[in-house]
Amino acid sequence: MKPFDLHNLRFVGEGLSRPECALAHSSGHIFVPDWTDNGGVSIVLPNGETHRHLAKNWESVASRLGFEEPLRPNGICLLPDGEFLLAHLGAERGGVFKLAVDGTISPVLLEVDGEVLPPTNFVTVDAVGRIWVTVSTRHVPRAAAYRKNIWDGFIVLLEKNTARVVADELGYTNECLVHLDGKRLFVNETFSRKLTSFDISENGDLSNRTTVAELGHGVFPDGLAFDEHGDAWLTSIVSNRVLRVGSSGDVQTYIEDVDPNHLDWVEQAWRNHSMGRPHLDKAAGAYLKNVSNLAFSGPNLKQAVLGCLLGDQLAVVDMPVQGAKPIHWDYDIAPLLGTLERN
Repeated sequence: MKPFDLHNLRFVGEGLSRPECALAHSSGHIFVPDWTDNGGVSIVLPNGETHRHLAKNWESVASRLGFEEPLRPNGICLLPDGEFLLAHLGAERGGVFKLAVDGTISPVLLEVDGEVLPPTNFVTVDAVGRIWVTVSTRHVPRAAAYRKNIWDGFIVLLEKNTARVVADELGYTNECLVHLDGKRLFVNETFSRKLTSFDISENGDLSNRTTVAELGHGVFPDGLAFDEHGDAWLTSIVSNRVLRVGSSGDVQTYIEDVDPNHLDWVEQAWRNHSMGRPHLDKAAGAYLKNVSNLAFSGPNLKQAVLGCLLGDQLAVVDMPVQGAKPIHWDYDIAPLLGTLERN
């Protein structure tokens, strides 16, 4: 696989606010989290314009539920008819909320197994309608778990209005995704630096925890997507890397954009158990701003948009392989777009 030439990067969107998790749609629209005001979703139109779709009633919902801060969506999930699930990455509390096409917000999941959800990282829906949720850590603040020896992240399954923890003791749980075979769930363990898979039973239980790939120097896996062959594509924060993990666990780097001195500084802190927010809050690449996510895009799914922690635009790259079509690829988003036009 020939490495991507960074001079061929293109950028779309404008004024985005922490677009950590990008979703692409067959219509050419791109959806990302938005931390403006009380939070919501930004929509990048095919012509490059950006529209904000923010939560209108968050203050009243937050007051009723005892939240004392704005809605801070990290992972987002597109639902039929243009609704979204949002994983709330609060400072102390999390949860999953639904953002309707009219901008109203409502809680979907606030606790599991009698435990109030800590700051919540990611949410996705699979082909049979099961909702998978990741919580990176129970530590508050989260930066206390930027360690290779802390394993308190977990995965929640929400099905038929019942939620339960189906995997625990993970090393900073990040994006997860059901494989194309429908039989395995893959998940990134960011600060354990590995890609992990589980077998999914008929009732949604997870078993046979398997390390798909151990990741080396400078790799802190965050985003996850599959190509048409079922190979995994990962993004790494800090090093601005995009990597392909094959079925045998072989790892190839497709993109990298980082200052070596910055990477060595972060690597040393990770090894010494002293990594913290300053190590993530600097964009040390020449072009990329702490890449956190990848979504295959374009008419033939041969491009990808890269979510990021620090930039206000999305990078677009040509990919060497076609992506797998995501569940939401052909959802009807006309109701959502109609609302935007009226506003």
